[in-house]
Amino acid sequence: MSPPGNGPMVPILGFLTCVAFLYLSFGDLWFDYNREAELGFVSRNGTQFVLDGKPLYVNGWNSYWFMDHAVNDHSRHRVGAMLEAGSKMGLTVCRTWAFNDGGYNALQISPGRFDERVFKALDHVIAEAKTHGVRLLLSLVNNLQNYGGKTQYVNWAWQEGVGLSSSNDSFFFDPSIRRYFKNYLTVLLTRKNSITGIEYRNDPTIFAWELINEPRCLTDISGDTLQDWINEMTAFIKSIDKKHLLTVGLEGFYGPKSPKRLTVNPERWASELGSDFVRNSESPNIDFASVHIYPDHWFHDQGFEENLKFAVKWMQSHMEDGDKELKKPVLFTEFGLSNMNKDYEPSQRDRFYRAIFDVVYKSAKRKRSGAGTLVWQFLIQGMEGFNDEFGIVPWEKDSIQRLMKEQSCRLGRVTGRLLQDKKSTEICSNKQ
Repeated sequence: MSPPGNGPMVPILGFLTCVAFLYLSFGDLWFDYNREAELGFVSRNGTQFVLDGKPLYVNGWNSYWFMDHAVNDHSRHRVGAMLEAGSKMGLTVCRTWAFNDGGYNALQISPGRFDERVFKALDHVIAEAKTHGVRLLLSLVNNLQNYGGKTQYVNWAWQEGVGLSSSNDSFFFDPSIRRYFKNYLTVLLTRKNSITGIEYRNDPTIFAWELINEPRCLTDISGDTLQDWINEMTAFIKSIDKKHLLTVGLEGFYGPKSPKRLTVNPERWASELGSDFVRNSESPNIDFASVHIYPDHWFHDQGFEENLKFAVKWMQSHMEDGDKELKKPVLFTEFGLSNMNKDYEPSQRDRFYRAIFDVVYKSAKRKRSGAGTLVWQFLIQGMEGFNDEFGIVPWEKDSIQRLMKEQSCRLGRVTGRLLQDKKSTEICSNKQ
């Protein structure tokens, strides 16, 4: 038995003194390290995205199916496998759905009712993206009927006896439906991730929000109805989340009052969809413009060479708008070449991708508004039911993998990001 006294306290006090000395000497370094290890939010400066003080030009892809496949144990691994493959190609952003309204594996079962099991699947997608160093562009609703879309909201209002019209376009003007959508936005943006503990609105893994996929309002081709909805909903989102970038989700068509409707739009119908690229993107709460590139779907009498020329002209026109009118980045959030075209040959995809990547690379070299591209779409093996005429399993196409890596590397070099990113340096030193 030790005698009473202060003997045992001496080594304890010595130890505490040593810890205090180390903290005072090196504590700032420890905290600096942790700050550097955390992801930063992507912002914008004029026509460029900015991350950690340097310009960011995006090379990424679409995998709309992430949340749906993360719900079930047997398919959840596909999310991590796809994110890992994207990361190994140096890809920085993946666009995916953060909605599923009604139907199978619905996130929103009915207005204001959510399936926690599906919400946890979205939590998993965001946590996995962070693990692989990939950011997410999360789309909030579909103009199309897939995964519910605006049709489901209209049906809900009709079923509850509060709908003003059975038209799908009432999604944009019906007060009850607007309330449904705002409630969904509030729940989603303030969701606390069950894995990371971070609210979505505070998570820099999320690159940006996309208001709606490919909005059209055919019942008002003037564009006023859609424009009012965009202004209202973007202001609402920014009232909850001021940290993330926000885009509309446009295809890029010019409206009936735009002079470019005659010189750039694919055909006359494109100006009669109730949307307008410049007007919609000018909305004060929109941080960057979005454009899709599908000439083989928009024209019915053109061959590959004509479609290729149109794609380049289409991109250059929207970059001109970004530089001169919008003063905002322009992100080409979907592009692809259908393998169902009559004159299709596999080598055409390589040429199509290369031409589009070249436009963005030249934009990056000149510090212009062409801010990047997202391929539609990447999948993994065994997903035939989710494939379409544009889908690619990237590791089955060596030429596509090489093109994707090369684009990542040259964008990294021209922006100076390659020098500060060890992972990118490794990818680009072994890109062949």
